[in-house]
Parts: sequence; C-alpha cells; structure tokens
Amino acid sequence: MTPDSRMPSPPFPSPNDAALRVIVGNAIESVRSGEATVNEAILHAAVHGWYEGHIHGEDVCPGCDFLGRLPKNSHRG
Repeated sequence: MTPDSRMPSPPFPSPNDAALRVIVGNAIESVRSGEATVNEAILHAAVHGWYEGHIHGEDVCPGCDFLGRLPKNSHRG
C-alpha cells in the first residue's frame, strides 16, 4: 500500500482498545448505580470514544490536516 492509497484512520478506537473497554464499562456502571440515565451514559461514552479515536488518529497520522485526511502536501491522486 502506498502512502497515497492509505485509508484514513476511523474516528473511533479499535473495538478491543483498553480505553474503550473502560469507557463502556464506566457507562454501564453509571447507569446501574443510578449516577446517570441511559441517555447521559451513551452521550458520555460516545464523546469519550470519539476523543480516544482522535488521539489514536493523531498517533497514526501526525501530519494530517485533521483525523481522516491524508498528510498535508501529499499527492491525493
């Protein structure tokens, strides 16, 4: 695979990512304990899951304009 044919990094962490397991576990526990409603827990997990994916994307492609784009000044063919 050439650099110009790379797929962008998805805006979410891998399903087996440790941070994602913690986020989902915390959401489940917050509903069980009554600390949050289901809607609040889903929103919290979605935001933090997206953020973890963003961090992963920066690690994968540090020169990208933003997550999901190829590095600046690269041939986009």
